[in-house]
Amino acid sequence: MKTETKCIEAGYQPKNGESRMIPIVQSTTFKYDTSEDMGKLFDLEAEGYFYSRLQNPTNDYVAAKIAALEGGTAAMLTSSGQAANFFAVFNLAGQGDHVVASSTIYGGTYNLFNVTMRRMGVDFTFVDPDCSDEELEAAFRPNTKAVFGETIANPALIVFDIERFAHAAHAHGVPLIVDNTFATPINCRPFEWGCDIVTHSTTKYMDGHDATVGGAIVDSGKFDWMAHADKFPGLTTPDASYHGITYAEKFGQGGAFITKATAQLMRDLGSIQAPMNAYFLNLGLESLAVRVERHCRNAEKVAAFLQNHEKIAWVNYPGLPGDKYYERAKKYMPNGTCGVISFGVAGGRKAAEEFMKHLKLAIIATHVADAHTCVLHPASSTHRQLTDEELVAGGVAPDMVRLSVGIENADDIIADLSQALDQVK
Repeated sequence: MKTETKCIEAGYQPKNGESRMIPIVQSTTFKYDTSEDMGKLFDLEAEGYFYSRLQNPTNDYVAAKIAALEGGTAAMLTSSGQAANFFAVFNLAGQGDHVVASSTIYGGTYNLFNVTMRRMGVDFTFVDPDCSDEELEAAFRPNTKAVFGETIANPALIVFDIERFAHAAHAHGVPLIVDNTFATPINCRPFEWGCDIVTHSTTKYMDGHDATVGGAIVDSGKFDWMAHADKFPGLTTPDASYHGITYAEKFGQGGAFITKATAQLMRDLGSIQAPMNAYFLNLGLESLAVRVERHCRNAEKVAAFLQNHEKIAWVNYPGLPGDKYYERAKKYMPNGTCGVISFGVAGGRKAAEEFMKHLKLAIIATHVADAHTCVLHPASSTHRQLTDEELVAGGVAPDMVRLSVGIENADDIIADLSQALDQVK
């Protein structure tokens, strides 16, 4: 099936007389006739469900659809994108281990790695995604367990060179993890460029309607854990906490990673997505291909308008000809990038705040990547405690406005931006 068809058909195929839409299994527990039947589940000898803190049928239907969209072998849903990124990394790296990550990843993920996971004993080296080969090579250590990046960085909109970083990761015997939230599998399929694990904040384009928080992890099934058994003992040696199972031997390359993340991490941490949220996520996935195309076409028009406006100091959008990452975007995302644009208003912080004040259609919100056009001025909101100098040092210009272009009529979006800019003195 083509991608657009998978958005509708993948993951759940009802049998004769069954519900056309995925059923919402709103239950914490599942009944079995004998203790032996349930025991087989605890030994991972049989498929099934016993407690929704680990797995739920509704979630698995939707996870299977996302796996199909990405071209992976297995997937799991999490309660948020943050949980997905944490599980993906922590499934491989623990106390005393090391991870290489792009320095321009989403601020919340950066803090998760740089603060919280450091407290857990995992060390990180952050590299500029445009660093030299020598700088990238120098970032690796004998205890490195993974490399992490974002397809399109939020909010810097830097396009990650997936193939290059995959080659470097594999040369050191570790997998590449890529957060594909902004591009979605509609515009980019990282597995085709050497990526091994993909994560998503499904809260964004996949849901697309401000309705549900969630995340997802997808395994390509291509990384050979047993070939690097000494680096990944959690996958290649018996798990004493789960009846001595060796995941890589029992479930192979296609199932080991997600099975371990479910049987071990989801069991202990319980960051599972609610079945009702998974149901709403599936509704968003059904229209994902249509919406993403509209987001991109609208954003291309809006970016071109902004680029030619006298009150706009600069524009970053990888789908805009002349952008620093335009050619790289064409390689990895030939059909479009995303609907998010960052730009600066001439006159700096004060002018940006004035511009935001006069918007009528675009809403001011911390969210991004959904059907509504929304804007955020980091200097006066999420980063308001910083001086202009501190903002620049942190990679957030004082005049930066992050614009998430929705699926309204592009002319209406442009008209709103135009009238707001006209009122900036």
